[in-house]
Amino acid sequence: MMAGHGDEVAGGGPARHIPVMLDEVLAALKPAAGETFIDGTFGAGGYTRAILDTGANVIAIDRDPDAISAGRDMERAFEGRLRLVHGVFSDLDQVSEQLVDGIVLDIGMSSMQLDQAERGFSFRGDGPLDMRMAQSGPTAADIVNNFKVGDLIRIFGLLGEERHAGRVARMIEKRRLMRPFERTRDLADAIEGVLGNNPKDRIHPATRSFQGLRIFVNDELGQLAHALFAAERALKPGGRLVVVTFHSLEDRVVKKFITERSSNASGSRHLPAVAQKLPTFDKAGGVIAASEAESRENSRARSAKLRAAVRTDAAARDENISLFGLPSLPAADATRER
Repeated sequence: MMAGHGDEVAGGGPARHIPVMLDEVLAALKPAAGETFIDGTFGAGGYTRAILDTGANVIAIDRDPDAISAGRDMERAFEGRLRLVHGVFSDLDQVSEQLVDGIVLDIGMSSMQLDQAERGFSFRGDGPLDMRMAQSGPTAADIVNNFKVGDLIRIFGLLGEERHAGRVARMIEKRRLMRPFERTRDLADAIEGVLGNNPKDRIHPATRSFQGLRIFVNDELGQLAHALFAAERALKPGGRLVVVTFHSLEDRVVKKFITERSSNASGSRHLPAVAQKLPTFDKAGGVIAASEAESRENSRARSAKLRAAVRTDAAARDENISLFGLPSLPAADATRER
């Protein structure tokens, strides 16, 4: 499963918090004493601490109340230079009264979430089929046990990129009539039972289905898209946006945003030049992957990609979620089979 914040999960043991591409993030973010930054994905605080160590100030956001509670000691230790906010990073433009110097987003899961079986993110250990980062709203069990087969196929196929999404969904439909799915291992074993376990595969056969469920339960792609729009509104001219992704779906969203926002835009090529919208960002280099040395030390770094951009002085554009071509899916709270 995808692990945000660069957490090491290989080998089945406890995940260690290792901020992925920390040197590259700091090089792109360029924090300096007295400046203010937003860490939209606080997690265990790896990036936040490194930014604070430069003398800069940080507003750190996390929707997981456990992450906020665990970070209170750090907040006290930095005596006013760190402010923790419990909320979603799609609202990051609302946490500061002034425009900020930089924003970093590290997309995905934290080691704390993976390590706690009761959170239901991983099937390494058995736990309730939950997966909610914010610990509120419909659970993965609600989705699995109540969504119609067509919706499950789209979730597993589009968000999990599971080639056999139809087989998985139809198995779930048949099994849940006899006994609902309530535990992570139960679902993982059932998926393995229908797909088999190819020794040539590097991942468990349930990995992609679990990924699709987790992305859907937490609206991860939608949250990322809205966070990018919010970053456009929150950054001062010259402010830096740095995003680390761990999956092609996330990277595609970031790439589309930076590409579109770093070019002139108009509703039609026939409109006069005055109707064109000026670029709101300048690309700061191309995509950066983790070094071979880091990838050897931290398996999660192997799939990590960093993209960065610098805010111009052009006015923020209107939100246009259709820009990203996100898949059309039912609302997560529409858990009644129809």
